[in-house]
Amino acid sequence: MLLTEILPRAAAAYPEKIALVCGSTKLSYREVAGRVGRLVAALGARGVRPGERVALLHRNCHRALEAYFAAVHAAAVLVPLNYRLTPRDLAYILEDTDCRVLIADTAWATLAADAIGQARSRCEIIWSRPADDDADEITDGYEAALASVNPASTLDPAVRENDPVNIYYTSGTTGHQKGVVLTHRNIYSHALSTIAELTLSDTDVWAHVAPMFHLADAWATWAMTWVGARHVMVGRFDPPHVLRTLDEEGVTVTNLIPTMLNDLMNAPDITAYGYKSLRLLMSGGAPIAPGLVRRLIETFRCEYVQTYGLTETSPYLTFSLLKEHLRRLPPERQMDYRAKTGRAALGVKLRVIDEQGREVPPDGQTVGEIIAQGDRITPGYWKLPEATAEAFRDGWFHTGDLATIDAERYLNIVDRKKDAILTGGELVFTTEVENALYEHPAVLEAAVIGLPDERWGEAVSAVVVLKSGAQATEAEIADHCRSRLASYKCPRSVEFIDALPRTGSGKIFKKALRDRHGSGQDTKPQ
Repeated sequence: MLLTEILPRAAAAYPEKIALVCGSTKLSYREVAGRVGRLVAALGARGVRPGERVALLHRNCHRALEAYFAAVHAAAVLVPLNYRLTPRDLAYILEDTDCRVLIADTAWATLAADAIGQARSRCEIIWSRPADDDADEITDGYEAALASVNPASTLDPAVRENDPVNIYYTSGTTGHQKGVVLTHRNIYSHALSTIAELTLSDTDVWAHVAPMFHLADAWATWAMTWVGARHVMVGRFDPPHVLRTLDEEGVTVTNLIPTMLNDLMNAPDITAYGYKSLRLLMSGGAPIAPGLVRRLIETFRCEYVQTYGLTETSPYLTFSLLKEHLRRLPPERQMDYRAKTGRAALGVKLRVIDEQGREVPPDGQTVGEIIAQGDRITPGYWKLPEATAEAFRDGWFHTGDLATIDAERYLNIVDRKKDAILTGGELVFTTEVENALYEHPAVLEAAVIGLPDERWGEAVSAVVVLKSGAQATEAEIADHCRSRLASYKCPRSVEFIDALPRTGSGKIFKKALRDRHGSGQDTKPQ
């Protein structure tokens, strides 16, 4: 099976069905396929050959979706770029992949131009100026490029299932960018599995809320198209806009990172809508507090599924979908499972191992590292054979994430290896402390880090963002934690700041927090 079969299948089965909604733009599957055929021809006219790289720097809109499809049908490799990176970071990626063409949203015209200027590469820019962009000095080269060519004669190039399709650059929580290669086989096996797990169909409407440069959202490009579902493009993350879109566009399913969910739950107009069509809300990318899960279900009145995965795994490895007999448990016991990381997805083998490589007992208590096997797992990192060899041992991909596993085979993430804190000989998992902090009514966001300490080795330290208008003191936060945690797990210091630093994928950037607190070089184990 190849990804080149997915869009043509949808266009044949659902030619006049609305495939996507992007503001006032509505396109049928037949129209999307036609536009993709023209973009394939436009890339070919610019010298893009099979296997060459095409970069995409774009907000969520129909053109971003078209670029994902066109790269596949041109037998090229799409490199989605994170618009939160610096010009220097983007220049490195353009050079590292030797991109031939960059499709750039004019909203990031300066960023794109600076990156091209710093990159020693032969990259040509196609400027994409959406209708709501007021950059008068830049012509919309995207539509001009499509109008200048006839559609490609075929959308069925000679490709193989192990050919690369995408290169995603990791967000660099360790300070190093690595290009993760994903193939046809990786992505279609993930899409098929997810269709089955989530019972996706042509009645579904997916909201592209998380940025499409990240797999938290981009995976849906393939799965939703395969079943003939509708794509609703959310161009910016603005809580009132997102909530209104979920309601008015009849969205049935979407995925959000926990920070987005937290922002939505604290939006003043969250109760203004009924969300009658929403059947499934997912979240992944970071552990989520059980209390937030409870509020989500009460507010949106839909199924909630916690997911876990990495860029290297296309992304999902687990879903917190409840087994049939678990649905008969009392609501509070069900909530315990819904907030867990979940059980292995179809087509995935997971183990939780100790330092000696032995599987830990399924007691829900013993902590080990998650390792994985499956067709969705990357063949490796772009031009980094040593990093690839380090990640794969004895045929298993080592995630670097620490978890427990219970008798039902449900995993629960407790921390990243590099984030766990060793204080006074005791191991503290930051997720547990953060969950306790989130129970304080004044806390909007929290991050826990370990800082060097002469006496304890590392000291547990909390960095907290308060809700608008809320007040709390360091002593109040400390007392709150002492009522919920063992003394050695409680923060020895609490700092209040306006906003937490984030990686390009929206995760809290703990390395930046450690660095700004004077720990200097990040020496935590990778």
